[in-house]
Amino acid sequence: MSNNENTEEDIQERVSNRSHRPDSSAFKEFMASNWGPRSTQMPPREPVADFLEARHQQAAEPFGTDRLVIPAGTLKVRSNDTDYRFRAHSAFAHLSGLGAELEPDSVLVLEPNLEEGGHTAVLYFTPRASRKSEEFYSDARYGEFWVGARPSLEEMEHATGLRCADISTLQDALSKDAGNIQLRVIRGVDQQVETMVNDVRRAANLPTDDEAAEIDDALAEHLSTMRLCKDSFEVEQMQAAVDATKRGFEEIIRALPRATKHGRGERVIETAFASVAREEGNGLGYETIAAAGNHANTLHWMDNSGTLPADGLILVDAGVEMDSLYTADITRTLPVNGKFSAVQARVYQAVLDAAEAAFKVANTPGMRFRDLHRAAQEVLATRLEEWGILPVPAEISLSPEGQQHRRWMPHGTSHHLGLDVHDCALALKEMYQDAFLKPGMIFTIEPGLYFREDDLAVPEEYRGIGVRIEDDIVMEADGKARRLSEDIPRTIAGVEEWITQIQS
Repeated sequence: MSNNENTEEDIQERVSNRSHRPDSSAFKEFMASNWGPRSTQMPPREPVADFLEARHQQAAEPFGTDRLVIPAGTLKVRSNDTDYRFRAHSAFAHLSGLGAELEPDSVLVLEPNLEEGGHTAVLYFTPRASRKSEEFYSDARYGEFWVGARPSLEEMEHATGLRCADISTLQDALSKDAGNIQLRVIRGVDQQVETMVNDVRRAANLPTDDEAAEIDDALAEHLSTMRLCKDSFEVEQMQAAVDATKRGFEEIIRALPRATKHGRGERVIETAFASVAREEGNGLGYETIAAAGNHANTLHWMDNSGTLPADGLILVDAGVEMDSLYTADITRTLPVNGKFSAVQARVYQAVLDAAEAAFKVANTPGMRFRDLHRAAQEVLATRLEEWGILPVPAEISLSPEGQQHRRWMPHGTSHHLGLDVHDCALALKEMYQDAFLKPGMIFTIEPGLYFREDDLAVPEEYRGIGVRIEDDIVMEADGKARRLSEDIPRTIAGVEEWITQIQS
């Protein structure tokens, strides 16, 4: 045996040193005995189950008789032998209906029906093992003693309405008729599944690895694009996420007085929101931005280590993710002491007016997604000109050759929202920015103005002020836009009254 092999065995032995599980036959026999009967009651059918068949057929429609393989993903190491909480790949969550922390290492296969046409979804996962098995008490990944009772195949089928199979049968299922059926897989999600698909392809003389990249990428793009328009279940989940996010912001307002006295007041704000997100949903949809004072001018400030100036503003960009994995995305800029100063109010009102202009566009028939941004930019450029900040007339700045106003508003005004905070990210430009607004689309409107404290191009009174207002919008069946976040105060008077009401 080589020294390298000795070293590898020694490392593995040391890794398992913390385990003190007995290995005697008496222990194994005793562990397998004297357990009460399991409940025979089936879990309730999940409401999302009624929407899955339509999603499956939409997902498969462009790909004929191809077999489509959508992995959930795996647990990811946080440090040494501890993992992050599991969160499934969004395409898997959308097509399986499974959210929260359910079913790492699972795979959904859309199986072509060669005779009848269409596809049938089959969910492959690791079902609950018998309590007579060693997995029951010894397997830290799947064992019931470690992670709780997993569903049986029958229970999962009842809850989801999907055909279910043991993950151990996946390779045989992928190999069936492989010489006549092309396979497509979502890449970069589960290396073991990806390798399995390529092994099957190789054995069947199908394109594999880099040669199959184009067909696999087409699947990923389509599964992202098909989420541009949400069904009624998704709209309901998005509303629930926004409503929970409002309660998170109310907890933030309650925490403001304590935060002003804390050395890392931004963290007080962050954790106040996080407590609501975890209590009411699956957790955060993304890392919270709690940016006080000049930190608001760092667009993705997530360190949240600063103090809260008593007479300053705090910009909070946060969203609750529901157990279904749909997330809100809301930004409010709050006066720490409950009242906007005159200059703060001036900047805030400009941003609010820009948001209103974009919302008006969403309610105008025949508009494209990109028109939201144009409308908001026109308002902001005009205000900057009125304040004497813009070095050229607004008309010139708004031209493609100008764009000077973008120094103070460098990001886009809108993005799609859903299972991902930046949903449908793989959609082509003609399906996204250039697309007409359609019923079922859910997106943000989030203009801002950012005057960094070292920006000598603006008068001193504006320096250090950063304002963003972000709402979540759904396009209704009648073509009208509705703010899912309508109940979260957004006007100057509304925000001030909200703070007074919550803190009283």
